[in-house]
Amino acid sequence: MKRHLLIALTVTLFCFKAFSQEDEGLRLAIVLSPQVSWMSTDHEQVTSKGNLMGYNFGIIMDNFFAPNYALTSGLTINSSGGKLHYNPGIPVMEIGGENKTNVTDVTYDLKYIEIPIGIKLITNDFRRSRYYAQFGLYSQFNIQARNGDKKAIGDDINFFEMGYNLGGGIEYSLGGSTYLTAGLLYNNGFMDVTNHSGIDDKATLNRVTIQFGIIF
Repeated sequence: MKRHLLIALTVTLFCFKAFSQEDEGLRLAIVLSPQVSWMSTDHEQVTSKGNLMGYNFGIIMDNFFAPNYALTSGLTINSSGGKLHYNPGIPVMEIGGENKTNVTDVTYDLKYIEIPIGIKLITNDFRRSRYYAQFGLYSQFNIQARNGDKKAIGDDINFFEMGYNLGGGIEYSLGGSTYLTAGLLYNNGFMDVTNHSGIDDKATLNRVTIQFGIIF
């Protein structure tokens, strides 16, 4: 886990250094964001059963390489997951280190350390406000996994997950370089989240985040 995090942080810092310019600034934002997440699967006998409410908080960094363009990244912790329904046609499946027969619904309560990286496009100021759009990729590393009974199921969850995100929002000036920000961000995973013995499926994680923060 430490090695993967070190590699991801090193790549992020290298990208920021490569795009940085002396006449443009690096700004930081503290974000605290509610989000709703759900899981989908490609297995014909597994279906999405519902979503979970969670959160995402941490630090976001914007490094401007042109007046209206920035490389954006950061380090956040997010709580996400979803619910899957397994049809009775799957006789045996391992969950939490135990073989279960005729499993129906499973809740995945997951927590990740997330490192996003992308491009942010920002308008000029208009009546103390400016608007932005962003798109990019994210990598995240699982640090906790529980089922609906709060039992640890870390062995059933893959450690690394990756996907893309896109969204937009508004920044409102409080004076100087301080802004309040609010936006909507859609995250779509394209790697398998689960790792159950006894079933060959690809379960992906999706999130919609309402992002609130303060920029310094």
